This record gives sequence, C-alpha cells and structure tokens, in this order.
Amino acid sequence: MNRSENSLALTYKDAAVLVGVEYRTIRAGVERGTIPTIQLGPRRMIPRAGLLRAFGVES
Repeated sequence: MNRSENSLALTYKDAAVLVGVEYRTIRAGVERGTIPTIQLGPRRMIPRAGLLRAFGVES
C-alpha cells in the first residue's frame, strides 16, 4: 500500500492487503453484502471504517 495508508476509501486490492486476505475474499464479501462499498466517480471503493468493522478490527 502506498497512498492508501491513510485513505478513508480503499480499492479492493488495498483493502485485501490491509486486512491480510486475498482479493477474492474482499470481492466475495462485497457481493454478499458483508463488506460495504461506496461509489466514488467511476470507481466502487471500500470505506476503511466499514472494512475494519466487517473484519472485527478496532480502528
């Protein structure tokens, strides 16, 4: 991760790195609705706080 270290919204790839799982796990969680996303322009991003909450990590 580079710019995303303090970002409030993450790409799927950066989200996977942050919580230590594979990209596919993030994608599956988004598809099931257990990981929240937001639309930022043309990109679907994952809010940091929602991701950490979904994985039970204190921010």
